[in-house]
Amino acid sequence: MTDTFNKMFQQMLQSGQEMARAFNPALEHVDSKAFEKLIPTMPSDMLEMWFGKTFNRDGLDARTRLLVTIAALTVQGAHAEPQLRLTIRHAIEAGATPREIAEVIYQMGMFGGIPAMQKALEIAQGVFTESDKDETE
Repeated sequence: MTDTFNKMFQQMLQSGQEMARAFNPALEHVDSKAFEKLIPTMPSDMLEMWFGKTFNRDGLDARTRLLVTIAALTVQGAHAEPQLRLTIRHAIEAGATPREIAEVIYQMGMFGGIPAMQKALEIAQGVFTESDKDETE
């Protein structure tokens, strides 16, 4: 590996860690080796490059990116329940309000249909309830 490439790769890794911290502080110390054990075909370099380049581009902050992701997952309907639940949690950590999340989901009713919107709102309400419980404990 050349010094120039190594320096660029380290910058991408650092950018990826900063974006992970913006998504959810708990992701800051994510162990890429654990991903390799879970999915041996996904090398850590690819994962780090993806987070460093794809999710960390200029133009949108983490909160906005997560709201856009919630919109896309809402349109997918029941096919994306676990991903939607996780993304809503990350959006809250990134500063999105329950009202903003609900509005994004509501807006997607036109594109994904009323059943998909209702299911997404139901999932979101469950996450909001969990978050409220965590705050009171």
